[in-house]
Amino acid sequence: MKHRIGRVESEIQREVTDILLKRVRDPRVEGVTITGVEVTQDLQYCKIYYSILSNLASAAEKAQAGLDKATPLIRRELGHRLTTYKIPELSFHQDPSVRYGEHIDKLIRQLHVQDNDES
Repeated sequence: MKHRIGRVESEIQREVTDILLKRVRDPRVEGVTITGVEVTQDLQYCKIYYSILSNLASAAEKAQAGLDKATPLIRRELGHRLTTYKIPELSFHQDPSVRYGEHIDKLIRQLHVQDNDES
């Protein structure tokens, strides 16, 4: 069963990315990258993780609002493209791992600067 869930997650990620590029015309979702998908075991709910290029909180809020508004269109398009019996309810969440990675990079750069200053 887990193998099937993984295939469904991959297919949803691929299709949502394609839908965002080709069908959603909302300027608030430009630059949104789908980074991951989690589907429940019963295929009822789907969490879609995304990242944006901007670090501004206002850009993140706008992207979330655009994705929330586009959710019915995305779900309808998934219904046409997927071969599953039921299309899961979609929810979009900003991927925290991207910001965490940026934070780690910043800390490493600070360590390098401190090492160079001490030398």
